Parts: sequence; C-alpha cells; structure tokens
Amino acid sequence: MTRSSASHRAPRLAAVTLLGGLLAGALSMAGGARLERADFTFNNGTEVTTLDPATVSGVPEGRIIRALFEGLCVKHPSTIEALPGAADRWSLSEDRTVYTFHIREGARWSNGDPLTAHDFVFSWERFLNPLTAAEYAYQLWYVAGAREYTHLVDDFAYQGEWDQNLWVEERDGGRLRIGCSGYLLTDGDRERQVVVTVREGDELAGGATIATLGGAPLRLSLGGRVIAVNASLPAAASTLARDAYGEGWLIELEASPGALAGALEHGDLIPGADFRAERVFSERVGIRALDAQTLEVRLASPTPYFLQLVAFYPLFPVNRRNLEEARARWPGSWELRWMRPENIVTNGPYTVEFRRVNDRIRMVKNPDYWDAENVAIETMDALAIDHLGTSINLYLTGEVDWIDRPITSIIPRLLPREDFNPAPYLGSYFYRVNVERPPFDDPRVRKALALTIERRAICLSITKAGEEPAWAFTPPGLPGYRKVEMASQAARGMAAGPQASDAGFAQDVDRARELLAEAGFGPGGATLPTIEIHYNTDETHKDVAEVIADGWKKRLGLNVKLLNQEWKVYLDTQKTRTFDVSRSAWIGDYADPNTFLDMFVTDGENNRTGWGNLRYDELIAAAALESDPARRMELFVEAEAILMDELPILPIYFYVTRNLVNPRLGGFHENVIDDHFPKHWYWMDDEELAAKRAAQPAEWREVPARGPSEGRYSPVQQRERAQ
Repeated sequence: MTRSSASHRAPRLAAVTLLGGLLAGALSMAGGARLERADFTFNNGTEVTTLDPATVSGVPEGRIIRALFEGLCVKHPSTIEALPGAADRWSLSEDRTVYTFHIREGARWSNGDPLTAHDFVFSWERFLNPLTAAEYAYQLWYVAGAREYTHLVDDFAYQGEWDQNLWVEERDGGRLRIGCSGYLLTDGDRERQVVVTVREGDELAGGATIATLGGAPLRLSLGGRVIAVNASLPAAASTLARDAYGEGWLIELEASPGALAGALEHGDLIPGADFRAERVFSERVGIRALDAQTLEVRLASPTPYFLQLVAFYPLFPVNRRNLEEARARWPGSWELRWMRPENIVTNGPYTVEFRRVNDRIRMVKNPDYWDAENVAIETMDALAIDHLGTSINLYLTGEVDWIDRPITSIIPRLLPREDFNPAPYLGSYFYRVNVERPPFDDPRVRKALALTIERRAICLSITKAGEEPAWAFTPPGLPGYRKVEMASQAARGMAAGPQASDAGFAQDVDRARELLAEAGFGPGGATLPTIEIHYNTDETHKDVAEVIADGWKKRLGLNVKLLNQEWKVYLDTQKTRTFDVSRSAWIGDYADPNTFLDMFVTDGENNRTGWGNLRYDELIAAAALESDPARRMELFVEAEAILMDELPILPIYFYVTRNLVNPRLGGFHENVIDDHFPKHWYWMDDEELAAKRAAQPAEWREVPARGPSEGRYSPVQQRERAQ
C-alpha cells in the first residue's frame, strides 16, 4: 500500500501506556526468578490448544507445529512453492495420480529414531481414523479410499468381500439394518443404480440376494424376515455414497436371536474395528511404504495442489514409539501426556524445552534435525498474550521481536515505519450463522443481516491497514478465479468509487428491511429474538462486533448483545454450534479456491454452521475430479454463487498482513498465506542491516533494531561469510 510521507530519521514511536502500570519486562518473570532471554521471542496471541499435528486447526497452533515438526515438503518462505522437506525428492506418474516420495537418508526424530516412510503411513492412518477426530481429515481425502476410510463405522459389522461389502447395524429390539459400504458404492461407475429386490414380509435365507448394484446381485450372509425397505430407493450409487452409513440404508431385517453373533463367530461378518485394522487401510487406502525410505501415495484423481497439502502442518508425522509408549505408561491420560515437553518427540528444527500455560512455550534447536546446519536461532519463545495493548508494549520496548496484530488505533502511526509492511494475503474475515436456530434458518433473515454490515466503515475506522471490504468469501488474487459476490448495491458501487458504494449501501438497507418483512418480521409482524454476536477475546473483534451490532439495531431495529470468550471456550462453542452468529476467519492453506470452498460441504468438519446444499456438495466433488483447469474454476464459481446466495456466512473483509517485525531479523518474508518459518530466520549483523536499510525506500522511518550487533548466523552461513 502507499505509505505516508515521513522523515527518514523521525523519533521512535512511544510505547503505549498500559492500564495498571504493567512493566513490559514483568512477563519475563516466572515464580520470582527471571528467565534467561531466548534468542528470539514472538507473541503467539493465545494459549495453544494442542501440539498434535493431526488435531490442530488454528493459526496459533500452526506456528508452533511448523517449528516442531516437518512434512514431506516445506514451503518456500516467500513464494510458498513446495520444496523438499522430510522427502528429498519425489516423482509423479504420467496420469498424475501416483506420487512416490523418497525419505531423505539421515533424517531422524529427536529421540534418535530414524524417520521412515512407515512413520507417514502410521501418522496418516491416525489422521484419517475417526477416533482421532481430526478436523482437517478431509484434506487427505484426495487419496484413493481415504474418504471412505474416515466414514467407515466401527460399530457396524461388514461382509469381507469387496464386491459384496454390505454393512450390518444392530438396532433397538434386535432389528438389523443393512446397507452398502462406501467402498462398494464408489467402486466403478458411480451412477450405477441400487435397486432393492426384496419386499417387506419376505423371509430370507442366508446368502439371498437383497438388492442389485448396476444389475449385479448383492447377497446377504444373514437370514431373517424383511421388516422395512428404504422408500427412497432406487438411487444412484453416488447419491447413496453421500450418506452410506445413515440415510443410504437398504433394508431392515428381523433375524433369529443370536444370528448376528453366529455370523461374526463363523466369519461371515467382521466387526468394524477389526475390519478397519486388519483389512481396510492396507487394501483400500492409497498410502503405503514400499520400503523404509519410499512412500507411495495414490490419489483418487489428479490434485494440482497436493504438494502444498503435504507441506501443511496437519499432515506432518508423529513418532509412533512416542505415542505407543505413552499409551502403555499412562492408559487414561496418554493422549495429553505424550505432548508434554519431557515426552514429546519431534522431527522439525526445534524441540520443546518447557511450557508454562498462559505464559510461553520455550523451543530449542533440535540437533538431530537433518538441516540443523542451516538453523541459526538456538532458542525461541512463543508467548500466549491475547491482550493487544500488552503485546504492542512488549514489542515497542524490545521485549518481543515479532507480533502479528498491533492495536488498530495506532496503525496510521505505524505505517511509515520500516518494521511494518502490510500486504494482501489469502485471508477472509466473516461471521458464521447457525442456520439450525430460527430465525437464522430463513435465508431472507441472513441476507438482511449481511446487507446491513458497514464494511467500508469497519475497514476505514477499525482495521485501518488497507483491508478490502468483502461481499464474497474467497479472497481476490487466485490465478484463474473470478470474484463471486453476494447481491449488494454497495458491492456493485465499489467499482465506481466510495460515494457510489455508500449510495448502494443505503439501497441495501432498504432491501434488508423488505427481506425481514417478507420473512414475517418488523412492523406488523413478529419481533426478532435477541441476536448474540459471539467472538474470541481481542479488541479488534470487539470493535467490529460493536459496529455491526449498532448497525443492526439502528437500521433493522434488532436487539443485539455480545458474547466474548477465551480461545479454547470459543472454539468449543463453534464446534458445538451453541451460538447465533460467530466471529470467524479463514486463512488459505494453499493458493486455490478449494481451500476456502470445500469447508462448507454438508457436515464438513470446519463448516460449523449447520448449512448444507446438495448442489454445492456436487460442485465441490466435481471440482475435485475435474482435470481441465478452466472448467474446474467454473465449478468453484458456481459453488460460491450458491454460498453467497444462501449466506450461511456473512463476509466482512479480506485481510492484509499486520506483522511488526524487528528490522534486524533476516529470513522473514511476507507471503500470500502469512505463514512464516523459523528455520530460515537469523539475526543480521550491523553491516548487513545497514545494507538492507540503504536499499529500502527513503521515506521509511528507521526504528531501533534490538539484537546482537554481530548477528546470529547458522553454521552454513558462518562458513559462507568466512569465505
């Protein structure tokens, strides 16, 4: 963005005075004893919920995971291109569906174990297994058989032959419900018709045909009397596959007492947990270790961003021995104990030295990391401070070297500084709406709320760093993708300038009132219940919520209250959908519309709205299979048009980065996903810092650069500099 004119040598911005006279150095104290300062300190903004790569979903957790673990690939710090990580090379088949990764020789875990392809098989099976409850499991569903593996129900029993892979569920009163497994329905032509060939009252012998799939008989090993047939059949296999273990059932059977137990005992049926453990992953999921150093991954269809996915922290490996020893030692609490500093085993550039809840995580350089010779920072602290005033004070007084969210009120004063360089990135700020709660189940109500959000005022008066008002969910800047916006006169007016947008907003308000009246609310109709805006602790979120609440009160006559929750509680509230409207944000995991749009498929782990749309689901599924890039983008455009018409989310603005970074820090780059990688960081010496400053724009204001004047370089850098 354009910087305001400023003297090159203007005085340093004063630290913000904090209520209560907080001494910035006090947070370096614990138990009355001052900690030795880490080489690098950053504020992570909150206490992290977990250090388990498989179960994280938040940005704060991701920062720590990237320091502790490493995937097959890593991301280039500025271009985000996938680079070799735990794998030093890979190949792709001609049909672009089979990746072969070669694990680098000499890569080791922090406990000395060699890193092998088997670690990724173990970790990815755990990631896909529903017992892990991984919110990002869907990111690995591009692998052949992976989606079906996650959806498999362990409480059911299964016929073992893949072409007869029926499931049996024991229900109340001894009733047995039977259906087709996801694997049976997705093998071959997915438009094959499933036709039930029995009727209520039929008496079946074991081995009788109960249905056909594409004309081929499906035989059930159990006998009994048919007491119910699914009235929604026949249907295409692809339709049943969407809910194969629920609404996609075929028949219900009344069997003789002990029939199910007998079938299990004789091997005609296999218990679900045994079926999963002994057969399914090894036979049907496209992940296998060819040997200790070679991992083969077979995709369901070409996935152009798959290397970006394997560089994404939920797909990082965990040490099998670490987890299994913890499970044996602490059967009732191992799922937490394996992550304690004294127990956790990592394969990334850092390990955990100690953790003080609601204070900091101290990380130290991992000497067993394969690329330790290129790591310069020996010790690093991640602070858990959610108060922006405290955070900015610690930065401005030199106690912290990087923060990502300064107080918005001082952003105009930060813009001239050399250490503050906002840049667009793939982030969307929005509100989720719980569509399962009346009146939010009515899209007209949701549209009225969306139309009366003063987006330009929020960006100009609250965020202030150049954020762009959003009437769409997917941020701009994705190659080949065109913006899809909700119906709004303010949005249309933006192209003509601020005045046209403001005039359009007035029309939007009129339309919002009409929509509420159509929904039966307002003058002469019912009174809308009080709306609660839910957000996590943060002054900016509070300010945004207050502006939106005030607008809804003034323009629509609504009663609105605010609910602020600490991060962990806030996440639980979202996951359980115990909210009306909830502050949300989504940062792209890779540069593709899919990273934004696939989260809102029906019952998606990160959907958290209760919304679903069959056509939307079909479009996202079709895009995953589409090989033509232009056609694939049009499928996403159509999907987002549905999302912006039904509005289970209310888009507000697109992010820009807000990093305040010590100017002495090298290796830190702005990028489109605002991910940053500590293995690349180092301290510049005075000479390098002076050269950097000589090359930057003359109007940038220099600020004090804390850190060693002689710099702190990696062993490789030191040797290069010596030459």
